[in-house]
Amino acid sequence: MDRWQNRLAVVTGASSGIGSAIAVDLVKAGLTVVGLARRVERVQELQQRLPATRKDKLVALYCDVGSESSVTEAFDWIIQKFGAIDILVNNAGTLQSGQLVDMNPALMQQVIQTNIMGVVLCTQRAVRSMRERKFDGHVVIINSILGHKTMTAREDVLPDVNVYPPSKHAVTALTEGYRQEFLALGTRIKVTSISPGVVDTEILPDSIRDAISGRMLHSADIAQAVLYAIGTPPHVQVHEIIIKPLGETL
Repeated sequence: MDRWQNRLAVVTGASSGIGSAIAVDLVKAGLTVVGLARRVERVQELQQRLPATRKDKLVALYCDVGSESSVTEAFDWIIQKFGAIDILVNNAGTLQSGQLVDMNPALMQQVIQTNIMGVVLCTQRAVRSMRERKFDGHVVIINSILGHKTMTAREDVLPDVNVYPPSKHAVTALTEGYRQEFLALGTRIKVTSISPGVVDTEILPDSIRDAISGRMLHSADIAQAVLYAIGTPPHVQVHEIIIKPLGETL
């Protein structure tokens, strides 16, 4: 992690769960972190829980990653304030419970806009900063086990994750697309997709929480995977990490 000391990381969806854990661990590892979130006050509260010597290394900033204008405003501010972006962690995501056959299309569009276009919009800005400086940065995408399969059918459970698995399958494809583009453009920018199984966060639907019972990962488990991926030597690219809790049947 020596090469990342005093570098800047941007973490989307930093207000809770996995995003909060990642932001805290990156700050403790020696980076300055801009935590993007719609609930920006939660990131500010997180800042207050950091050690006194590191409090100023976490900056809370409002951003709705599904809105191009919001992303533009946030990233313009980051570049003006800090001059560069060295690591991007695309963590922001949403899940709306409901069935494909009768769910409000506007809610499904929100999932698609946040989970897919949020990654695209933020990655464009971060990679622009890396390429302009010819810097070997790192893009991390928090994916999902549902980006590699769909929910396992059960007679007693009505599926209610609708377009969430398709949105995460798109993230899997995006990761490979970025890997190929970064290579073809002559950069040494790395990209890593991290796909957790069930994580005990507030986004988790009750239907899944009840079915899984006590077999869940914690946000800290995913944050440690991020540190591992970005801490690898320059010649090593960790393309995909799948993390499942012991005993998970998904």
